[in-house]
Amino acid sequence: MIDEVEIKANKSKMPLKLSLGLLIGCAGWMGPYIGLAVTLLPAKIGQLAPSSKVSLVATFSAVAMVVATIANIVNGALSDRTRSRFGKRTPWIVGGSLISAGLFYAISVAPNIPVLLTLWALYQVSLNAVVAPLVAIIADKVNPKFRGTVSSFYGVGAAMGNYGSGVIAARFLGGIQIGIWVFALIGIVFAIISVILIKEPSNKDEPRETLHGKELLQAFIFPIHDARDFYLALVGKLLMVTGQYVIVGYQLYIFTDYMKLNQSETANSISAVSMILMVTGIVFAAFAGPLVDKIGRLKLPVALTTVMLGVGAFFPFFEAKPWTMIVYAVIAGIGMGAYNSVDQALNVAVLPDPKTAAKDLGVINLANTLGQVAGPIISGIIISMVGYHMIFPVETIICVIGGGLIMMIKRVK
Repeated sequence: MIDEVEIKANKSKMPLKLSLGLLIGCAGWMGPYIGLAVTLLPAKIGQLAPSSKVSLVATFSAVAMVVATIANIVNGALSDRTRSRFGKRTPWIVGGSLISAGLFYAISVAPNIPVLLTLWALYQVSLNAVVAPLVAIIADKVNPKFRGTVSSFYGVGAAMGNYGSGVIAARFLGGIQIGIWVFALIGIVFAIISVILIKEPSNKDEPRETLHGKELLQAFIFPIHDARDFYLALVGKLLMVTGQYVIVGYQLYIFTDYMKLNQSETANSISAVSMILMVTGIVFAAFAGPLVDKIGRLKLPVALTTVMLGVGAFFPFFEAKPWTMIVYAVIAGIGMGAYNSVDQALNVAVLPDPKTAAKDLGVINLANTLGQVAGPIISGIIISMVGYHMIFPVETIICVIGGGLIMMIKRVK
């Protein structure tokens, strides 16, 4: 009885340590991933195969998309069924981070494109062993009345990792290998700090259903029952992330090939854009979550911030000058900061079954992985067919459609 009272008391309080752990954990996987995928991986591809770098970035994205689709769901489902003295999420977060760091080192010394592509695919498996379990902690341990605020901490971590990585990566365009090592170290350190703060209790005594037949199928497949809003949230998020990475996935080449900047100008421009995105992302993520908890609205803020990203993306279409990317950074940074703050709260609210939280959140978070790889594929096709300038209005259209789908959700206000 005392344990039950204590649990209820803890759930009535804002979980500050857990929130800080989610912030650091999100920054710890997002930063290394984005730093590599957006800047250092394209730079390494450019070193190994300069004449075919645009098509190769799209190829790497396509392979990553296929691997991540499977890994995200499987890792999430296995995490739901894990029983250990460290809980069901911590072993996956720590293990995935350690393996990712080892693969970062291997990527840094990869001698050719086939080896690099193989290592990149393996990294998608270890990365998604971290992502799905980490997000599921919100569903596991956070009272619904605090989910917007806790999601806000996660959003700040996303902003720090997403855009802070650009500031760091830009400094290593002349030393790609060292830059990759730096991100490997960040990933390990942040993961350890994260799980210490979250302090997941033992779940060794938690019952685990035996899986056979129908139960086995349900544990590993996409949700089927009462899932309309779930899939609207998933596709809306997928379109938002895809639209974002239509630009972000080719940010390096936008500055070098579209705007014709030299290496020094490119590094400074990437740093400036990343710094603006990080500052606006952190500021607006910090207050958007508590605001939606106060007003009791999730759907409209997520939809509006998705559309804002598309509005910002349209400016570089008018002129191939760095100032247009600065404008994009300001508008998109505000939108993405607020979006990242409330997005996870919306995802948790539309879950069909709390018992399969990590698996189902893994499905929704496929939108992150698939969008991050689908965006560069779309860009690669458009650039090859009509040039860089058309990727910007395409992003606008994608984001507007995504916002419209989110507004169609019925379960959430």
